[in-house]
Amino acid sequence: MPTVAFVTCQAWPEINEHDLLAAEVLRSQGVAVVPAVWDDPEIDWTHFDCVVIRSAWDYYLKPDPYANWLRRVQSSRVRLWNPPHVVLDNINKRYLVRLAERGMDVVPTTYLPADQGAVLDDVLHRCGWDEAVIKPAVSGCAAGAWRSCLATAQADQERFAEQLRRQDLLLQPYMPEVASQGEWSLVYFDGRYSHAVLKRPAAGDFRVQREYGGSATSAEPGRWLIEEAQSVLSAVDFPLLYARLDGIERAGRFFLMELEINEPFLFLAFGVGAPQRFAEAILRKLLPTRL
Repeated sequence: MPTVAFVTCQAWPEINEHDLLAAEVLRSQGVAVVPAVWDDPEIDWTHFDCVVIRSAWDYYLKPDPYANWLRRVQSSRVRLWNPPHVVLDNINKRYLVRLAERGMDVVPTTYLPADQGAVLDDVLHRCGWDEAVIKPAVSGCAAGAWRSCLATAQADQERFAEQLRRQDLLLQPYMPEVASQGEWSLVYFDGRYSHAVLKRPAAGDFRVQREYGGSATSAEPGRWLIEEAQSVLSAVDFPLLYARLDGIERAGRFFLMELEINEPFLFLAFGVGAPQRFAEAILRKLLPTRL
């Protein structure tokens, strides 16, 4: 019986309830599915036929150990999905700047390396933004994200400077569509569209994560939006098991906010047939082993 490991973390060591839906499909096909904490030193990753990063949700708190784990797994030729080199390139959200440079529709993003001594008011004036969202370049669940504006930039400078001393930052203009229309999350398996949700923040907030009162509902995007997200996904130079593209709709175009290919929540319970499609994508990666 082949065995697939779903990578988890110390804070959430078990397989989450949505991923369990796909695990049940795999088990019905004769595949064992087990959780495995990424930084558990007792785990021999070569014992698994396939390893799928799922809820390694503390990676941004330990970015260097996580990157070292990915490199060790890569050197041991473990069948890891998504591939280590792609995930390593995705950990720092500076990739958004690179995608924009390649002509992709990306929410305008300014990258600031740590400890460069930038002045928030100057950055906002240079970018021409009245309001901005500031977030760590390596982060998850909107941790460390906050809003500022020209009117408060000088008062916010101390907070901004302290954060920049500790970590790389991204600045993006505040996008009112997140609150008024919702933020799209489109999920793809093996490069094929599967399902989507619309996420909205709580009243008065900008963060769509449920930890901050955000909500998600099943929704079906227009074909044009699916195709535009697909064109962004095509910029990745390696086949992916899964991807979640988060973004907004503005003036008939899809603007990317994040390309999630490390450990995104996949909202499997929100899409009819989504657990089956995810399981089938994993089975295709297992096929050479099973043969």
